[in-house]
Formats: sequence, C-alpha cells, structure tokens
Amino acid sequence: MSRPPTFTPPPGTHAHALATARGSFAVLEAPPTAPLKGTALLLPGFTGSKEDFIAMLRPLAAAGYRVIAVDGRGQYESTGPDRQEAYTQKELAHDVLAQTAAVGGPVHLLGHSFGGQLARAAVLLDPGPFRSLTLMSSGPAGVTEAQCRKVQLLSEALAVMDMGQVWEAMRAMDAPQDAEEADGLTEDDRRAPDEEALRTRWLMHNPAQLLATGRQLTVEPDRVDELAALPLPKHVVSGERDDAWPVPLLDAMAVRLGARRTVIEGAEHSPNTDRPVRTAEALVAFWDAQP
Repeated sequence: MSRPPTFTPPPGTHAHALATARGSFAVLEAPPTAPLKGTALLLPGFTGSKEDFIAMLRPLAAAGYRVIAVDGRGQYESTGPDRQEAYTQKELAHDVLAQTAAVGGPVHLLGHSFGGQLARAAVLLDPGPFRSLTLMSSGPAGVTEAQCRKVQLLSEALAVMDMGQVWEAMRAMDAPQDAEEADGLTEDDRRAPDEEALRTRWLMHNPAQLLATGRQLTVEPDRVDELAALPLPKHVVSGERDDAWPVPLLDAMAVRLGARRTVIEGAEHSPNTDRPVRTAEALVAFWDAQP
C-alpha cells in the first residue's frame, strides 16, 4: 500500500470534482507557476489515491505543467457502483478518456502500477488525446507470483470481513516502514501520514473496485507489442527495486517499447512517494523533450 507523505494538498493546489461525460471524479489540480508547457494527468495504483502524487505537484507546477491527479471510479473520494462489472478495464479506460476530454487534451498521461495498466488500455483505445505515456513501476503483464498470492489473500478476506476488519488484518501483517525519509520535502511533509488518514482512505475504497482491479493485476496479458506500434513517446520509470515487477523485466519492456528508461535511485515500487523531487525532475525532462 502506498504511503503518501501527507494528505494535505500543498498551497495553490485545488481539490475539486472533475465533471466528465462519465460522471465526476475527485482530483487534485496544481496550476503551473511558470509559463505553461502542457498538462499532465496522473493515475494512481491499486489501493492508492491521487494523494500518492502530492509531493510531486509543486515541482511539476514550478516547471510549467498543469497537473491533475485523479481518484478513479470507486477509489477513495470518487464514488462508484457496488458491482464488480462496473470496474472492467475497458470501463475504467473509457473513464480515463473522459477525464482527458474534460481536462482538455492533449495530455501527458502517467500511470503508477495498476494505473499504468489502465493508462496503457486507454492509449490503446484512442491514442489521439495524448502527447506522451509514462508507465511508472508498471510492467508488461500481470504482477509477480508473490504479489498474485497477496491479491488472492485480500480477495478472500474481503469475501468474509468488512473493510475495517481487513484493515486491521493488513496492519498486523505490515513490515516495519523504511525509516529513510523522502527527498525534497519540508520537515512537516516528511512525517508519515497518521494512521487514521490511511485507514480513512482504505475505508472509502469500494470493495467491488478492489476485487475487480486486484484480479486485473493478476491476469493482465502482455500488450507491449500493441503499445510499441503506436507512434507515441513513451517513458518507463521505476525505482531500483520493485516487488511487483522485477526491474530487469521493466528494463526489457522499455527496450521493446523503444521508450526512455529512468531508474530513480533510492526508490522502490513508488518513486512518486519515495523520491518525489527526483521523480518529478525525470518527468519534466521527458515531457520537455516532446514536441
């Protein structure tokens, strides 16, 4: 589970509901504080939220980018149906296209982990609204066998427990957090979010969304060749270590895609929270290079 450094939006960031043709979605929007270069749409991963990008918003805005981080359907502050059928990859990909239209394209699209699979699906449906695609800690197909087992355990728990009970079980199983602090943050920002904020986020996820998207993580096919055929600039970003997709697998995927490859030193599965400033710098360098 991602652990953003704070759930409090930075100064100048606007938390609001983005109205689209497919409903409203909770977003954090940071307007550029330098001459506008472009717009970026950021998609969080499984069990995550828009706050996973919170520490990157100001650096990206300072570089001239309008940045919108979004909670997907049924994810944290975006409501969604209680039916798993509402969360198929195709449905969620159409949501991304609707969000892009509402934001006003073309946009630089970034997806973290499961969000990367979703971003890929949206681009394959219609690459027209996008200037570039960044896959962050998101591999060519399903997650590792160990992660599949974790998803299966979560699914089994959700079948017999309520969300509060599952939260307590997950906390009991958690490994101690790495004490190393994220870079580029104020002393206040460096403090881990309080347990209650993380618990509240978990409780606000729709269980149907978790069940459906967790399953997708385990069965996603390899669609790299389809994506490579699109004439869209691509970027593969990861930390030095990743427990969902081995880093050598991400290296090979970048080669297959003909993509720029960035490894963020000192980061693991979530460079956006582990090393947000360095990650933002890598994104800006890639986006600045696009026409």
